[in-house]
Amino acid sequence: MPLTVLLPKNEYSPALAEMLLSLLPAGSELADPESDLQDLHGRRLLFAVALDEGGCNEAYYRMLSRLRRSTDLLSGCVAGVVVTGVGEFYTKDVARDMVFAANQAGCAFLGRPLVEATGSLRNFRVQAQIGGVDEKTAFRAAVSELLSRLEQWQKPAPLRHVLALHASQRSTSNTLAFWELVRRCLPPEVEVEEIGLRNGTVPDCNGCSYTACLHFGEQGSCFYGSGPMVEEVYPAVRRCDALVMLCANYNDALSANLTACVNRLTALFRQHRFYDKRLYGLVVSGYSGGDLLARQLISALNMNKSFFLPPHFCLLETANEAGSLVRLSGVTERARAFASEMVNYK
Repeated sequence: MPLTVLLPKNEYSPALAEMLLSLLPAGSELADPESDLQDLHGRRLLFAVALDEGGCNEAYYRMLSRLRRSTDLLSGCVAGVVVTGVGEFYTKDVARDMVFAANQAGCAFLGRPLVEATGSLRNFRVQAQIGGVDEKTAFRAAVSELLSRLEQWQKPAPLRHVLALHASQRSTSNTLAFWELVRRCLPPEVEVEEIGLRNGTVPDCNGCSYTACLHFGEQGSCFYGSGPMVEEVYPAVRRCDALVMLCANYNDALSANLTACVNRLTALFRQHRFYDKRLYGLVVSGYSGGDLLARQLISALNMNKSFFLPPHFCLLETANEAGSLVRLSGVTERARAFASEMVNYK
């Protein structure tokens, strides 16, 4: 299927456009988001951003502003992302911000939607060594693979099995109260499984070598052997159609146990890509910063671990005192709409 490439223009964008044109499927088009960001509903999109020496692109920021002010500008779209830089920083940061904004505007994203190239292309050294090619060739191969998956993508099967992961205490948690509002609105044919990962139950990733991690993953295990990750989480992730991360905002970051859980999924990821599993998030902040956790989920689980990102994947609320979330104006209706969107994205 033809793709629409959204390419914010600067002095470095022509080189990126030239590379993409040699790889895009027939019938694809390059669009300038300064003038062509309307009437894109239902399209397959590739966001392509070339950053300057400061890690910026002024036309990109104008596009980002428009995305952030809409909830349906990209309704029905599915997308991938290519970001190139002159320096070594900001490529992933720019991509993460853009994916969050576009997702809030109604756009879905493939699992592992990002191909990024730093100025030196050192981030492609390992892939180049594995393939026996140079870094530039490895970069082009990664873009080509992304374009192929985007072209062939099909909507996921109907939602049947949901896994919710949390690290909260039920008696005091606004996050779990929030989830209960959503869960009650899911139809009875959707099976729901919950796993709580309390303090001290999940050792963080040991940082094994690729081959060691692959070895343990082939056995359905991990360096740490048995425990809640191997005995509960791994089998539940294999079973689920959708993973819901229930995230209380601790110092503008995921809790330690949820972070460890994400890291420990690497052993399973070595054996199973999660392209057909949807990622959702519920984030509750005591003050502000919920969007920081949403971006963290995007980079860790969508960009890295390959979970598919449906439109409006994350619902964010602010509630401080225990029990205060359920008293927020309109929260029940927002929870019901979120549950409906989960079920009806098919």
